Amino acid sequence: MDKFEDLQAFVAVVEAGTFTAAADRLNLAKSAVSRRVSALEERLGVQLLRRTTRVLNLTETGQSFYEHSARILADLDEAEAAVQQEHGELSGTLRVALPLSFGVRHMCKPIAAFTKRHPRLKFDLDLNDRRIDLIEEGIDVAVRIGHLRDSSLIARKLFDAHTVVAASPHYLHTHGTPASPGELKDHDCLVYSNLQDPDRWPWTDKQGKKHTVDVRSTMRASSGDFLTNAASHGLGIVIQPTFLASESIRRGTLVPILTDYEWPVTPAYAVYPPTRHLSYRVRAFIDFLVERFSGTPQWDRDCDELKARQT
Repeated sequence: MDKFEDLQAFVAVVEAGTFTAAADRLNLAKSAVSRRVSALEERLGVQLLRRTTRVLNLTETGQSFYEHSARILADLDEAEAAVQQEHGELSGTLRVALPLSFGVRHMCKPIAAFTKRHPRLKFDLDLNDRRIDLIEEGIDVAVRIGHLRDSSLIARKLFDAHTVVAASPHYLHTHGTPASPGELKDHDCLVYSNLQDPDRWPWTDKQGKKHTVDVRSTMRASSGDFLTNAASHGLGIVIQPTFLASESIRRGTLVPILTDYEWPVTPAYAVYPPTRHLSYRVRAFIDFLVERFSGTPQWDRDCDELKARQT
């Protein structure tokens, strides 16, 4: 057995929490990972992990050995990255987690551009709206839109996600246009069910005072894309991030309403787990995203230009 591969397997098991998750991370069979860890323990003559049917726990010796092993692997990764940096090349695999709708709509071009700069680099993308444990699932970096709840993660701001309230011309012609946020309670509203309180829409008046309105929801969905399409087909009023709604607004299938009021603004971040060394490929990708999304995003410029034409 290769000592380096044994170390990799052991560290992956500790960080992933299970042999199955470690095997997925290393792209190996579970049995191969188990054999490597067992070979490591046999060679050292000590028990590193206490195995039960449900959990894995480090022994005291295992904890100390893990800390040394993780540092060795991090040092090696940093050494390789330093060489790559000198030659302007990146290689290896970047595991990136993205929100589904935002990832599909707005991350393909940045990733394509970054890949063209670094053709030896591979991407492993997880497009999902669920919250995942970055360390457990071996994710290098994630894009998260929302206020961060996990204080252990390190974050870099990418942009602010503005929201817009909109409906189709047909819906507004049939049901009328609400003149104030309070009138939303008398309209058909389409709500995003992944929010903590989806039927309560927050807004801010011209004096900066914060309010909420309890809307009458006639449809719930966990997909912002679906809700945007449903609103475009006249099924009701929707509140959506401009990065989802701007295309429909530009086409004229959705019309922004209640634009004199301020609707929620949510920060978007690139987040990554705290490690002693951040690999150069991860650092370079995050720097690239920060630069790419600097300034006013195109989707907000589209909405601002349309609003200016209407006023």
